[in-house]
Amino acid sequence: MAMNWIFRLAAIAALGCFLVSCSPKVEQEPVLVTMTKQEYGTVDGVPVQLFTLKNAAGMELSVTNYGGIITNLNVPDANGKFDDVVLGFDNLDGYLGSHPYFGAIVGRYANRIAKARFTLNGKEYVLAVNNGENALHGGLKGFDKKVWQAEEVTTSNGPGLRLTYVSPDGEEGYPGNLTVTVTYSLTNRNEVQIDYRATTDADTVLNLTNHTYFNLKGAGRGTILDHEVLIDADRFTPVDSGLIPTGEFRSVEGTPFDFRTSTPIGERIDADDEQIKLGGGYDHNFLINGSTNELRLAARVKEPTTGRVMEVLTDQPGMQFYTGNFLDGSIVGKQGIAYGKRFGFCMDPHPYPDSPKKPVFPTAVLKAGDTFTSTTVFRFSTAQ
Repeated sequence: MAMNWIFRLAAIAALGCFLVSCSPKVEQEPVLVTMTKQEYGTVDGVPVQLFTLKNAAGMELSVTNYGGIITNLNVPDANGKFDDVVLGFDNLDGYLGSHPYFGAIVGRYANRIAKARFTLNGKEYVLAVNNGENALHGGLKGFDKKVWQAEEVTTSNGPGLRLTYVSPDGEEGYPGNLTVTVTYSLTNRNEVQIDYRATTDADTVLNLTNHTYFNLKGAGRGTILDHEVLIDADRFTPVDSGLIPTGEFRSVEGTPFDFRTSTPIGERIDADDEQIKLGGGYDHNFLINGSTNELRLAARVKEPTTGRVMEVLTDQPGMQFYTGNFLDGSIVGKQGIAYGKRFGFCMDPHPYPDSPKKPVFPTAVLKAGDTFTSTTVFRFSTAQ
C-alpha cells in the first residue's frame, strides 16, 4: 500500500514537471554597462580624458573631465538606427574655443544673476559681468572651463564617472570653499543619470545643471521646430529685456508657454507675444509641478520622423527651456556642420534664475555644513 502511494506521488511530481518545467533554471548574468577611457588632449598642460559608457542596448554616452561636458550621446531611433543627438565638436580644441556651453556642467550659479551682484547675510558680493550687465553660468571662467578630477566608480547603475572640483573662496566673486561632485551613469533602460553633490565651508549660493543642446534627429540635422514637447508646468517666470525674471509667477494658460499637452516647438515660437519676443523664442524658466526634492517627470520630447523620445526627470523646482535662439551659423560643430538658429534645445533643471535677489523664489542658498544633492535623468525610448 505504501509503495502505491509512492508511485502516485512520483507520477504527480512528473506531471507537475511536465506542466511547469522542472529543468533547473539558469540565472543569466545581466549584461553590464561598460566604460572605457582615452586621452583627449591637454588644457594648460593638464591631461584631459574622454570616458565612454556603453549599455547592453548599444547606447553610448561620452563625457570629458574638461567642464564635465557630454560630448556624444548615441541613441537608437524607432528602426534601431543610432545617431548622436547632442550638439558639440569632434575634438577638445572645439570646446576650448568660444561656444554656448555645449554639454557642460555650469556653475557655481547656472543661468543669470541680475547686475552681477547679490547680498547674503548682509554682505554684498560682486560677480563677473559676462552677459550684458548680468552674470551668466558662473562667470568668465566657470565650472564649464575647469579640468575636473575624474574617478571611475561603481554606482547602482553599474560603472560611473565621478567628477570632482573644488571652487575656492572668492572664485568669480562667490563666497566659500565649495566642493562639488557630479556623477554620470548610464542604465540598461537607456537612461543618462546625473547626480550632483556639494558642500561648502561658508554660506554661498548654488545652482548646478548640465547645459546639453539636444536634437533628436541627430546633431546638425536641421532645426528642432518639429519636436513635440510636453512640460508639466502650470506656471512660468516672465522675464525683462535682460532675460532676468521679474519675480512674477504667471499661468501658462492661454499663452505660447502652455506645453501641458504635447505641442510642436515651432507652432508658437514666433507668436505675437511679449515674452516670446523678449526671449527670441523660448528661453524661460518653468515651475515644474509636483514636490521639489522628489524625482518626477518634468518634460517629454518626441521627434516625429525618427520616433525618438526623451523624458526629463528632476527633483529641482524649475527647468529652463531654451530653443537655441542665439545660434546663428557662426559655430561649426561636428562633421563640419554649422549650427544654425534653433538647431538644438536645452532643458536645464535647476533652481530659478536670479533666486538670490528674489525672496519669493525658492532659496538657492547652501549653508556651511549642509550638503546639496540633486538628480537629473534623461530617459530615451521610441514611439511610432
